[in-house]
Amino acid sequence: MNRRPESCTREELCPHPATDERPSGSEAPLDNRIQPLLERLREIQQQIELELERQRKNVDFILAEGKVWFSAPVLRQHLQFRLPLLAYLRRARWSVVLSAPFIYVLIVPFALLDFFLWVYQAICFPIYGLPKVRRGDYIFVDRGALAYLNLIEKINCLYCGYGVGLMALGREVASRTEAYWCPIKHARKIQDPHPAYFDFAEFGDPEGYRRRLRAAREPGPQGGARGGVTFR
Repeated sequence: MNRRPESCTREELCPHPATDERPSGSEAPLDNRIQPLLERLREIQQQIELELERQRKNVDFILAEGKVWFSAPVLRQHLQFRLPLLAYLRRARWSVVLSAPFIYVLIVPFALLDFFLWVYQAICFPIYGLPKVRRGDYIFVDRGALAYLNLIEKINCLYCGYGVGLMALGREVASRTEAYWCPIKHARKIQDPHPAYFDFAEFGDPEGYRRRLRAAREPGPQGGARGGVTFR
């Protein structure tokens, strides 16, 4: 006879033995309830992007041929806010200065990760029928065009832009791989799941897993195994 764990005190949180009858009701399937919420979330994200784009237009710069251009008056104004190198170094705490090598030594694993992400996508994604992640959509090194940054600040900002963008690129590559091989949600809540995660099968739902697995490997409308899976 199956016994419920002694630590389980709430009926709705307790695992149901195989011989138990699972609760039934008139509620809609979980997917049918979640999908409208996901659509609302995507609409809100689009609204946020539109608002951010509107705010960017209030700043006086032009993007042309992948480069940032400021007018001469704006550049002169920016130069007034540049902190000279010596003054910048005098203000820095020694503990911060001494930590710099530990930050910049990460350029080695970053470069290796960048290379192997390219190799992995070039070899495996065509085999799986997955759309490749465009590196240029995630890694941006445009802050060097800001005249109010001194040399050290420009190097720091370029490095941060590369590192953060590379992590975002790796996350997207990994999420597409996960959607192809293991489209199953975790038993516990995870922080900031990637977009494809919401389309995964529920933990402990074998039928949903097989269905999601078939959908993830079916050709999408423009080719590539992305049926039933939402990629950026």
